[in-house]
Amino acid sequence: MFKFTRRTFVSFFAAAGITATLGAAPTHAAEIEKIHFLIPGGAGGGWDGTARGTGEALTKAGIVGSASYENMSGGGGGKAIAHLIETAKRQGNTLMVNSTPIVIRSLTKVFPQSFRDLVPIAGTIGDYAAFVVAIDSKYKSFAEVVTDFKADPKSVKIGGGSTRGSMDHLVAAYAFKAAGGDPKKVKYIPYDAGGKAMAGLLSGETSILSTGLSEGLELARAGQVRILAMTGSARIADAPDIATLKEQGIDATFVNWRGFFAAPGTSEAKAKAYYAALEKMYETPEWENVRKRNGWVEIYNPGSKFTRFLEGQEKVIGELMRELGFLK
Repeated sequence: MFKFTRRTFVSFFAAAGITATLGAAPTHAAEIEKIHFLIPGGAGGGWDGTARGTGEALTKAGIVGSASYENMSGGGGGKAIAHLIETAKRQGNTLMVNSTPIVIRSLTKVFPQSFRDLVPIAGTIGDYAAFVVAIDSKYKSFAEVVTDFKADPKSVKIGGGSTRGSMDHLVAAYAFKAAGGDPKKVKYIPYDAGGKAMAGLLSGETSILSTGLSEGLELARAGQVRILAMTGSARIADAPDIATLKEQGIDATFVNWRGFFAAPGTSEAKAKAYYAALEKMYETPEWENVRKRNGWVEIYNPGSKFTRFLEGQEKVIGELMRELGFLK
């Protein structure tokens, strides 16, 4: 079986000549007066947190004068993509956040556009996936969930902040398959963005949530949920108490990139200003506060390197989805 592991993720970047941002010397960022962040989902999701966290760091560090945010749900992210393309001439200061789902949903024809219809600016972070339960859940480990799933797949309702066949669904199916279950029998309940999915978990509509680790950490620290497992190859320093799937006997790892895109027609000069601003951001204490709070992995792959990475991921994700039965 093809394994989409963190090593695979890192190899994508190595193949494209991209390295993790670990103290590289910053460039001189161009002065940017304002950035408007377009978020293709509702409040409380991973896209929302990434856009607002990035805007927070950029403005507090003085790299960008001001940041504004617009949540535009619909069509699995397709509504925001279409809006950015159709109104491109008015979007000179807009960056749209996105992640692995732009590749998945293009492959599955959830929307007709792809990253090729936009201007890829940069991949900026990686976020592990996590499996989360309500604080009063009977489950104490993901291995216990697997036991119930194997006995009766319909008894385990998995929520996610995205459509069927999307990343939250794909990661859950991958985990159950790695544990010896049938991925096609996963009972997945889709919600519009992570905030609504979390509400569904807390209300008892679902028994477990497939989400990003950063989203789970916020409510776990507030004592509202417990994180049963995360998909890193090892525990991370920012959340050392959270066990990996591998520790629980399930050989599955995964990390989701997130990054930014500009409207088609964005000038090379404007794109370079965005590259420089984002690269400079990594060196600031304001960014480190945001990164640590969310447990993010740092990456930086601007422009053409980002495009090459997306092309490679499109091929690898397509192979994985065919293996799991989500693509023919």
